[in-house]
Amino acid sequence: MKPLSTKPARDSRRRRWVRRFFAVAGAAALALAGAAPAAAAAGNSGRPSRPNLLVIVADDLGFSDLGCYGGEIPTPHLDALAGAGLRFTQFYNTGRCWPTRASLLTGYYAQEVRRDTVPGVRSGAAGQRPAWAPLLPARLRPLGYRSYHVGKWHVDGPVLAGGFDRSYRVEDHDRYFAPRAHYEDDVALPPVRPGDGYYSTTAIADRAIAYLREHVAQTPEQPFFLYLCFLAPHFPLQAPAADVARYRERYRVGWELVRQERHRRQREMGLLHCGLSPLEPEVGPPYHFPEALTALGPGEVNRPRPWAELTGAQREFQALKMAIHAAMVDRMDREIGRVLAELKARGRLEDTAVFFLSDNGASAEIMVRGDGHDPAAAPGGPGSFLCLGPGWSSAANTPFRRHKTWVHEGGIATPLIVHWPHGLRARGEFRHTPGHVCDLAPTLLELAGGHWQDAPGAPPRPGRSLVPVLAADAPVAREALWWLHEGHRALRVGDWKLVAAAGQPWELYDLARDRSEMTNHAAARPDLVERLARAWTNQWETIQTRARQDTSGPSGP
Repeated sequence: MKPLSTKPARDSRRRRWVRRFFAVAGAAALALAGAAPAAAAAGNSGRPSRPNLLVIVADDLGFSDLGCYGGEIPTPHLDALAGAGLRFTQFYNTGRCWPTRASLLTGYYAQEVRRDTVPGVRSGAAGQRPAWAPLLPARLRPLGYRSYHVGKWHVDGPVLAGGFDRSYRVEDHDRYFAPRAHYEDDVALPPVRPGDGYYSTTAIADRAIAYLREHVAQTPEQPFFLYLCFLAPHFPLQAPAADVARYRERYRVGWELVRQERHRRQREMGLLHCGLSPLEPEVGPPYHFPEALTALGPGEVNRPRPWAELTGAQREFQALKMAIHAAMVDRMDREIGRVLAELKARGRLEDTAVFFLSDNGASAEIMVRGDGHDPAAAPGGPGSFLCLGPGWSSAANTPFRRHKTWVHEGGIATPLIVHWPHGLRARGEFRHTPGHVCDLAPTLLELAGGHWQDAPGAPPRPGRSLVPVLAADAPVAREALWWLHEGHRALRVGDWKLVAAAGQPWELYDLARDRSEMTNHAAARPDLVERLARAWTNQWETIQTRARQDTSGPSGP
């Protein structure tokens, strides 16, 4: 199997591109990695000489939900970042929330750093990160960075123990309007009282802005890393009524037409050139909760049936759900706009490298949690508990197959927008180089002027720095990209992807010609299937062996 690139010129190209980035940004030389924090970070002006880092993570956002990725939902602030920066067309997450966040912050596959996911691991190690896998803020701190977390966490241990200096953490993911579990610097805050005007997307942006102001007021000479994690548009579908009203009529056309329109725009903008995968009427939610279907009433359907075959009540109910989803995406974009406006007002936007992505594809799940679902409550309000379901999830993930939890493209393909005015010459360009969330930690560390140092006992790191790719589409030297989640498994080598749903045989796709995974080559290429399957198994066996041998405790800050 040929790796994506083995060209020896890669290192020299990397050095040229890194020099260009840091010259443009006025950053310190890479050798400053070991200097004292304040001295290393501050220039003669008293302002940071290294770029600030802002990583924004959406929750359950589909590949095509943003306007700049083909969607009809207005997302002007994210579209503006894309227009003045980069859009990746083949960037991947892990298909689920916690594995994506573990990979993003460590540079490793989630199964490598969450040993409770490995069969046979001794119970005392369950959930503990090995000492060789510190989170990114711990690697940034010696470079002079202060790190801030806001929003969803879903990583092991307290936030501040992971190297963050401040944190506002929302642990109640079932109540957008009145969370009962939220924390400031790992200390519990009082539950939000219903009717107080709280909405988590807005509250998360408020706290991010507060931390930015605090940073500029107290430590203006230091660069910052802000890890901004919205809950939206994860279920329950809840949004302010005025936001929902803007989309109330839009989705009565049905999911087939919305998919077709999104696919057409994707092709027109040059984002993708593959076909539109057909709906899979036999594929429903990943977990079956019959009591939820009963509670949600006759308007709910758990299969992406043809829109014309739905009853009038079902079409009305489904269109309303997508209207709420759109409102949640719209509101998230507005709140991101406020954070960006704060950076601009403080004179920091030009020197901030912004990365935006989703933790997995849109979700086909249908369930009822939290305070339950009141059919008489206003849809999208605090009394309702609605989920997107497989019909609209298929639209959100246009043009791909499957959904969150699966590792077909619909479950793992994410938008990735990169914007950095002082460090990027590209404006409105695409990057077609494949990348993975495990690449973000080494990329951000390199942008910060640091050098990755493997701790004793660390396995070979799957994450690769994408710094050269930010300058131009360039191959990244790696043998493969690997996935496993709840029995769903995949391996990508070059343009070949081996993938299987849990309990199902391997499928084989040529992503260069068939990104939508419609032509299965497994029967025609059994030799290739066998080689790739062996490589997938070898990776998994290696992870299991290391996890069972590793007896170290959780890493510190």
